[in-house]
Amino acid sequence: MDGKYKISNPEGIYFISFATVGWVDVFTRKNYRDIVVDSLNFCVEKKELILYGWVIMSNHLHLVCKAKQGNLSAILRDFKAHTAKAILNEIKANPESRKEWMLAIFKTAGAHSTKNKEYQFWRHDNHPVEVFTNQVIDQKLEYLHNNPVKAGIVNKAEDYVYSSAMDYCGIKGLIKIELMEDSGFEVVK
Repeated sequence: MDGKYKISNPEGIYFISFATVGWVDVFTRKNYRDIVVDSLNFCVEKKELILYGWVIMSNHLHLVCKAKQGNLSAILRDFKAHTAKAILNEIKANPESRKEWMLAIFKTAGAHSTKNKEYQFWRHDNHPVEVFTNQVIDQKLEYLHNNPVKAGIVNKAEDYVYSSAMDYCGIKGLIKIELMEDSGFEVVK
């Protein structure tokens, strides 16, 4: 993360996007999506991540989140490291028709990065954008919840299981989130 894309306010709420290297459509398989869900649940329960919204798409995910203790960068670093290792191990260990193709892309990316030993799964650019107002947070939540609708996966956002849209419609989703209307967030001027 460099330039304007940094987590500079430890108390801030951020809209963050992660994408796979080469925008590889890894998350078309449930087992890989479930690794992300389990990891996000761990971060919420054990690392004090506050998640206001999320969605997993075929090759990227979006979060609206903050950290209770102001260590969001560390939480996201650990999340990305853990999920990359777990997903790569899953690709290697289980039947996967795209195994050689995906591993070749991740290995090539890893060879060109000083931050990786062998493979690179996630792109390094997370693009965290601090959100300051209820209006912007609502816009980001609407954007991420409507990603599956725009992609033609579902007709209604709340029908997509791998998203917090269900929670905002009163249905318990896969990950514990804090609804924005319950957060006590106040507009910063």
